[in-house]
Amino acid sequence: MGAYILRRLLLMIPTLFGIMAISFIVIQFAPGGPVEQVIANVTGQGGGASDRLTGGGADFQFDSGGESGYRGAQGLDPEFIAQLERQFGFDKPPLERFGLMIWNYSRFDFGESYFRDITVIDLIIEKMPVSISLGLWITLISYVISIPLGIRKAVKDGSAFDVWTSGIVIIAYAIPGFLFAILLMVLFAGGSFFDWFPLRGLTSENWSDLSWPQRILDYFWHLTLPLTAMVLSAFATTTLLTKNSFLEEIRKQYVVTARAKGLSERQVLYRHVFRNAMLIIIAGFPGAFISAFFTGSLLIENIFSLDGLGLLGFRSVLDRDYPVVFATLYIFSLIGLLVALLSDLMYTWIDPRIDFERRDV
Repeated sequence: MGAYILRRLLLMIPTLFGIMAISFIVIQFAPGGPVEQVIANVTGQGGGASDRLTGGGADFQFDSGGESGYRGAQGLDPEFIAQLERQFGFDKPPLERFGLMIWNYSRFDFGESYFRDITVIDLIIEKMPVSISLGLWITLISYVISIPLGIRKAVKDGSAFDVWTSGIVIIAYAIPGFLFAILLMVLFAGGSFFDWFPLRGLTSENWSDLSWPQRILDYFWHLTLPLTAMVLSAFATTTLLTKNSFLEEIRKQYVVTARAKGLSERQVLYRHVFRNAMLIIIAGFPGAFISAFFTGSLLIENIFSLDGLGLLGFRSVLDRDYPVVFATLYIFSLIGLLVALLSDLMYTWIDPRIDFERRDV
């Protein structure tokens, strides 16, 4: 197992390099880079993508004779354009910039945001509580509901219970999460009906003044609507996966043998079937959590004003805040690869018969 883990860890190096290289190449052809963002701001042609245009707010002047390769830069002082290029690192050739980025990232030095006066790692840490809350609770709720329901559906396969619950699951999966979020907002968050739940943030403004029991209630009060909207698709997927996994195991020969030995259906189900059927469900738990933790739901974060990592990544792409874009891509890719390895190791922990180092030739 040690050799397998070492091989997987070593394979992460070229995988990460390839991800970053392809992303870097694509970015080179994307229009509207950070220099163009600042030019649009200072010439009044664009929105406020940045709060910090140049380090220290350098003065600039118009020069009708200046020429620039940047769109919208006509009439700006070439020295001002050159200063922007130096600030953002575009005075260096692309290959040198990529090499410097990889070297810094290998030392976990992610630099500073172009348009926010904060380091990238501090910015990610600042947004992380929202993503942790959403990812953790979505995963736990979906598993707590879906596993018992999926087992029950497998046992009652073809019955009236299986049919009507399947209808509910399919409808839940078909409803877009953001559409359901809007419906919840209209119904329960001061829309056209009730004003029971808040719309913004994870806590109230007076959260620091509340007692601990009140803080806990306030926290879940804010999470109720976002979690309800986001859990639908995860709930449906896990339920059907659990049912199909149990059905596949129930139909195998060892189950027939266990029944022939006189074991009760409950003993057959939980002593024999459960362990094998839950292998794929439990092993997928880290991946499900990381997926919810990092991606969550961008639209739902926006609807409920939850400033998490998903919204951060989206805004960074729009603002062309490349340090944040590449750093989040690098961190998320690295954690994704580590979680994939962890999922494989969980297979061996749940079922010791699985050995990734033993292969039939």
